[in-house]
Amino acid sequence: MAFIKRSAAEPVTTDERKNQRSYADLIAGLEDPSPTARRWAARDLANCQEATAALVARLELEQDVSVREVIFSTLVKMEDPAAIEGLIECLRSEDASLRNEAVDAMRQLPDVVAPIMGGLLHDPNPDTRIFAVNILESLRHPDVESWLIEVISGDPHVNVCATAVDLLSEVGTPAATEALESLKVRFPKEPYIQFSVDLALRRVREGC
Repeated sequence: MAFIKRSAAEPVTTDERKNQRSYADLIAGLEDPSPTARRWAARDLANCQEATAALVARLELEQDVSVREVIFSTLVKMEDPAAIEGLIECLRSEDASLRNEAVDAMRQLPDVVAPIMGGLLHDPNPDTRIFAVNILESLRHPDVESWLIEVISGDPHVNVCATAVDLLSEVGTPAATEALESLKVRFPKEPYIQFSVDLALRRVREGC
């Protein structure tokens, strides 16, 4: 019997989904020429914790935005350490869109991300630390302000501190005042730091 290759534009039918339920078939589906097939495969792997590595590997290759969205959604549903490690690796990607999508995904996992936030905020790569601060923006965790104060108190990279100050201007309380004032002293020749800290201090005081 001849093998008939699926056209890249040919969708996966409901009957085919029902027949392709084995783990091996779903993993193979991640490489299907059809974006529709890849989306269904990624969605149906949500209950397969062992698929994390394959899903993350596919993210590094996937060019279809809708497929990547489903893969990220599946990783979020898994909520396991391997999925989080995969998302962290995406933060280090050269692909800006992939990094931003990983940030959005991690914002949806406050309980899982919180225990590793300290490590992310001390990552050797300043870009990763900036992304970690961006994750804090929507994390809704009681330690957000404490983490931000720690960043502006000790991070040596001006852009990391600037990102943290921007968020502190929205969520900061008087507890951040001393650290903010000290930051101006640490970076006296950085106009943006001077401006953003003054703005943050004003908002903190207005919120008292």
